[in-house]
Amino acid sequence: MAREFTKVGVIGLGTMGAGIVEVFARNGIDVVAVEVTDEAVEKGRGVLQHSTDRAVSRGKLSADDQAALHERVQFTSDMADLKECQLVVEAVPEHLDLKKEIFGRLDAIVSDDAILATNTSSLPVTEIAVATINPKRVVGMHFFNPAPVLQFVEVIKTVITSDEIFEDVKALAERLGKKPVIVGDKAGFIANALLFGYLNHAVSMYESRYATREDIDAAMKLGCGYPMGPLALMDLIGLDTAYEILDTMYKQGRDRLHAPSPIIKQMVSAGLKGRKSGRGFYTYAEPGSSQVVDDALTPKGGVEGQGGTRSVRTVGVVGSGTMATGMVEVFAKAGLDVTFVARSDAKVEAVRAALAKSLEKAVQRGKATEEERDAALARVTGTTRLDDLAQVDLVVEAVVEDLTVKRALFENLDEICRPGAILATTTSSLPVVECAAATKRPQDVVGMHFFNPAQVMRLVEVVHTVSTAPDVVATVQSLCATIGKHAVTCGDRAGFIVNALLFPYLNDAVKMLEANYSTADDIDTAMKTGCGLPMGPFELLDVVGLDVSLAIERELYLEFRERGYAPAPLLEHLVTAGYLGRKTGRGFRTYA
Repeated sequence: MAREFTKVGVIGLGTMGAGIVEVFARNGIDVVAVEVTDEAVEKGRGVLQHSTDRAVSRGKLSADDQAALHERVQFTSDMADLKECQLVVEAVPEHLDLKKEIFGRLDAIVSDDAILATNTSSLPVTEIAVATINPKRVVGMHFFNPAPVLQFVEVIKTVITSDEIFEDVKALAERLGKKPVIVGDKAGFIANALLFGYLNHAVSMYESRYATREDIDAAMKLGCGYPMGPLALMDLIGLDTAYEILDTMYKQGRDRLHAPSPIIKQMVSAGLKGRKSGRGFYTYAEPGSSQVVDDALTPKGGVEGQGGTRSVRTVGVVGSGTMATGMVEVFAKAGLDVTFVARSDAKVEAVRAALAKSLEKAVQRGKATEEERDAALARVTGTTRLDDLAQVDLVVEAVVEDLTVKRALFENLDEICRPGAILATTTSSLPVVECAAATKRPQDVVGMHFFNPAQVMRLVEVVHTVSTAPDVVATVQSLCATIGKHAVTCGDRAGFIVNALLFPYLNDAVKMLEANYSTADDIDTAMKTGCGLPMGPFELLDVVGLDVSLAIERELYLEFRERGYAPAPLLEHLVTAGYLGRKTGRGFRTYA
């Protein structure tokens, strides 16, 4: 039978600590809320008041319930007031010595059967536990910010934690309406171990000037459906906090991918800590504000390329698959004349049928008129002859991801297309420069990576090689705006922006599963409920296809030669066994 908690304590009343106080008080538990000074106590009281005021204004909490909630909370600057608490949760800054000191003092205050919990996001719980007389009663209880909203809680059991204590804390988390996930005492636990490697990689991408902060953030929001871009999320977390977490993870695991990017420490030293200081990767209206304001790095509008743009009125698409068909629809709906090339008359007709069906569905849903449908269809011409692309202004290929096939196609397009026509590839992982090198006009070759389904996904990665002319980049950026897409621009490197950030994170998740640190279900729960991602890593891998994922990870490893990017053996074994995900009925999970 799990223990019934009626009175708990919370030490530290910053955003996280005050949020934890609110969670307990909302669930009818009396709380002793402790801060180091009377001034800090009042500030913490204000954080709680502001949070509950917002809940009332949004209709999520009644005024009576708010008053009852505040009555359950006793604010104090004296730790001795914790003496009757059955559980104390520590939520002070991420400094190991500070936490150890607090736990040492708690020993002399609370009763022998009281549970001591730390909300640390990365520090070793075991080290905190051994600062007490009875380390068996110490456990990790890691809430996520904002604590009143996010359902996820990591419950960390050390090698010393007693089973009874652990079960009591797990049951309490469930009583609070949370989804507890059980993990061992490893730096970063589940969510931060996976999240911060990804964030650090994004910072490195920005630091190397591979892409702008706006393009990196837009790529992950629009390409992956993430609630925030990685650099905006770093600003929200706080660069000082992020640095401490990464540094702790690196010292424990010695994974170079967790070594904090140098710019993080430089920015922290300069006081650029993110939203809380009013400036981080972005500049904010004032410290603590979420409103981003223009600064010296803010794009001035217009396209980035120089030397003007080329006229694009007619477009060619090579390919007849899902991606090619989607691109044909996008271009035609935007008022461009489109000629698509398929390998056979049957495939030409299949594309026409798919296009007609998609546009008819749009009419039925009120997203297009019958006149718009008919006009779009009238702009499309299908053919089996590449030579019919001789006069188009731009060609995009969407054939199989095989470099030999693409190089041969670009040789043909080079001979067929008129001088000045732009030749684009929508490859997701192959080097664009290899396609360019197959032509006598490498300055006219560019990457134009659409995301599937092209009709729906707003993102296009515009990829320039060392040879691409500036006006070609500018033209494709402008064309993306014309067809209602958001262009992000980057150099010709494996994975571009999205896949280069996404797949190392997915690979880390597979390694975590492989090491038996947690289950696929718990890891997916952690990333969905803890980080707000639309899908967990194993759900996503099964949807993408394990073979496709492995191919991309191999490309990244070959390009960057980074040991941490080497595909996890478990992924390779599943692909070898033919377990490719949903399309074969079995991947990391089995499907009906």
